[in-house]
Amino acid sequence: MRVLIVEDEMTIAFMVEDMLTDLGHEVVEIAMRLPEALEAACRIDVDFAILDVNLDGLRSFPVADVLAGRAIPFAFATGYGAAGIDEAYRGAPVLVKPFMLGDLRKLVAQIAGALPPPSQVPPRIG
Repeated sequence: MRVLIVEDEMTIAFMVEDMLTDLGHEVVEIAMRLPEALEAACRIDVDFAILDVNLDGLRSFPVADVLAGRAIPFAFATGYGAAGIDEAYRGAPVLVKPFMLGDLRKLVAQIAGALPPPSQVPPRIG
């Protein structure tokens, strides 16, 4: 699957990229700040995204809104667990930092299970 990573800590972003690559997925883009993440969420074609909740003091919830509007699944990554997620987003999967490869594998499987089979995926516009 093709993935967008939104993470403001470069070492964590590269670690997640390496983990996803090890799992056989393609990281299409890494966005480290909110404006960059919003632009990427509007522009790129991905199967899912992993969003750090706190981006240099700003919340990534507007990025989640863009992705939801495009029917692109996403998960939040945060050290605060579900308690760090605003009520409006509590149904989204949460990857609790720090996490291991097995945790990421489970998250990807959860997201993949929510996706329709490839023959039923509607084409994305944009």
